[in-house]
Amino acid sequence: MSVADTKTISFARGAPSLDIVDVEGLKSAAVRAFDADPGGVTGYGTSVGYVPLREWIAKKHGVHVDQVMVTNGSMQADAFLFDQLVKADTPVIVERPTYDRTLLGLQTRRGDLHPVTLADDGLDVAELRALLESGVRPALAHIIPNFQNPAGVTLSMPKRQELLALAEEYGFLIFEDDPYHDVRFRGETLPRLLDMDGGKGNVVYASSFSKTICPGVRVGYLVGPSSLIAQICKAATNTYIAPNMVAQAIVHQFATSGALDQSVKTVRFALNERADALAAALRKHLPEAKFTVPDGGYFLWVELGEDVDVDELLHAAAARHLAVVKGTDFLIEGGEGSLRLAYSAVKTEDIDEGVKRLAEAVHAVR
Repeated sequence: MSVADTKTISFARGAPSLDIVDVEGLKSAAVRAFDADPGGVTGYGTSVGYVPLREWIAKKHGVHVDQVMVTNGSMQADAFLFDQLVKADTPVIVERPTYDRTLLGLQTRRGDLHPVTLADDGLDVAELRALLESGVRPALAHIIPNFQNPAGVTLSMPKRQELLALAEEYGFLIFEDDPYHDVRFRGETLPRLLDMDGGKGNVVYASSFSKTICPGVRVGYLVGPSSLIAQICKAATNTYIAPNMVAQAIVHQFATSGALDQSVKTVRFALNERADALAAALRKHLPEAKFTVPDGGYFLWVELGEDVDVDELLHAAAARHLAVVKGTDFLIEGGEGSLRLAYSAVKTEDIDEGVKRLAEAVHAVR
């Protein structure tokens, strides 16, 4: 096979490959949605989202329906929340590293960002406490507690308790950004910060169906204090009247039929297999690399060392028909020797070849 014919292998995008998306289930759910509620599916609806799905989410989380808003993906939920709480120079806690789109959204709003280091068991709460004791008073702390994007680590139970105590003591809001909760493939499921808060109002929760059904549905949601949700819904009304009723009705039918539970099982199995294959390939081809194997989610963070310039590495990888994302995208500063590898969209049989190409690119620029 010529170089021109070589298949590109991409560790760049956190999305499921088509083979683990239940296309037939979605088609059936779409038919049921139009048959069951043609008026609700085809009308404008309201800014709170498709009401039956909103009620299903409220029941799932054990909250009042007024505490739920369904959005066009969780990133739009993020944007609405940031618009309410973050103005120029508003102090905000972010994880280091964190999701690049989160950084972009907060920087666009000119928030005063305070990155706090991630350890293998999540946010360094001692570092956060020291920051708070120094006088920083954040409006919110953005936390991805499960299989963090990009680091793949999970916030431990003791740290969850400490973080909630700090929020209570210093009066800041925890924004629990949690699209990966249901795609744990090993280990013990930890309670959501939202549930641990016990209705005190110190946590706003966001999640999405992108990782459990497929990204194309663009359906996410917020759960929070009813007064805050009402403010955001008013802003949403002024922005777009209502989100996508068709997609949300399809998700509702998919969830209530049991297809979502089966989809989650399929995704978990594939992610487990792919994460293990990626770890094995890294040990084989890049034994000097440092990484933590995640217990769920879509991502693995790799430290390649200070002698690797990831800007050069991206070009060397592309020349070998390999796509990766450089670590510097996920930090305000630093990450020059790091990569985020998304294994969700790479079939198991392609992972070893992809890491072999990565190793060749690393050796070429080192």
